Amino acid sequence: MSGTSGLRPATGALVVSFLASLGGLALLGSAGTPYAVEAPGPVQDVLGETAQGEPLVEVEGRETYPTTGRLDLLTVSTSGGPGRDVVLAQVVRGWLDPVQDVLPVGQVFDPSQTREEVDASREVQMSSSQQAATAAALTALDIPADVLLRVAGAPEGAVLPDGLEEGDVITALDAREVGTTEQLQAALQAVPAGEPVVVGVERDGEPRDVPVTTAAGDDGRTVLGVLLAPEVEVPFDVDIRIDDIGGPSAGTVFALGIVDLLTPGDLLGGRHVAGTGTVDAEGQVGAIGGVRQKLVAADAAGAELVLVPRANCGEVVGAVPEGLEVRAVGTLDEALAELDGSSPAPTCDEVVRDLRADAAG
Repeated sequence: MSGTSGLRPATGALVVSFLASLGGLALLGSAGTPYAVEAPGPVQDVLGETAQGEPLVEVEGRETYPTTGRLDLLTVSTSGGPGRDVVLAQVVRGWLDPVQDVLPVGQVFDPSQTREEVDASREVQMSSSQQAATAAALTALDIPADVLLRVAGAPEGAVLPDGLEEGDVITALDAREVGTTEQLQAALQAVPAGEPVVVGVERDGEPRDVPVTTAAGDDGRTVLGVLLAPEVEVPFDVDIRIDDIGGPSAGTVFALGIVDLLTPGDLLGGRHVAGTGTVDAEGQVGAIGGVRQKLVAADAAGAELVLVPRANCGEVVGAVPEGLEVRAVGTLDEALAELDGSSPAPTCDEVVRDLRADAAG
């Protein structure tokens, strides 16, 4: 045995190399990266109270009924984007954490937008989702309500068609009255994409006819090229108090909460339910982002059942935490039928299996 102590030359070289690599990573760690990181976000009970002790969803001017249980909206915590670059250390943690996703920042944010524009857009989406949720809930309850199809702006990276302005209320298409997004979509599909139409709008209380050239959407359907923010006019007040959460993905849960408050009986039966999904004024439930992270958040919060959009089932299969029940819905009526037990919704495994069977003929 040699009496000489210390590192052998080869080992010492490896240590020096390793320390140099760490130094390089430390320098890189302070610089921004072209990525965004999605992680499970906070949950919030829409039948509960805000931090200020006020009901998160409150109805005034119409009788409401006691509720039991908990109905959570789910969120994704997204790091990165305009003005908030993520550093290398965050990216590495995201790569190593199976419940986080590291995505090119352009896949999550419009690179042409500023942080202020991103935040403003998310606030508009949240406000619109609350209006659509109210309309959907009232439709499900057969409560009459007028829906105004107000122009909220243009899709990301686009501009409004000439003649249309933010704040216009769309009332007709080629002299055909449209009072819901469903009616507007039906009228548009009767026109080939690229053909001109005359859009009837109300602006500052005055009716106007605006010629607009239609376009083809990503799915090939005819579109006007505008974002709509439906506004609901009802004979009572529905107030949704939510802070620091943007986007449209809580619409379905808001609608379920409003229905529960306005319906005798107990929709949840004391259960802890969570959900996610956009909803339009007609009650159609749409896809959302970050569904894997939302399932993890729901499980961590103790939810027994999670409702997800059918359109997200491809991402859900294989990503459900052990012991968590997840059901897929395509409409608000399907979600209500699952909760009241009148017609159980399918699992995502069943939805995907049926889709594959249909595709196979």
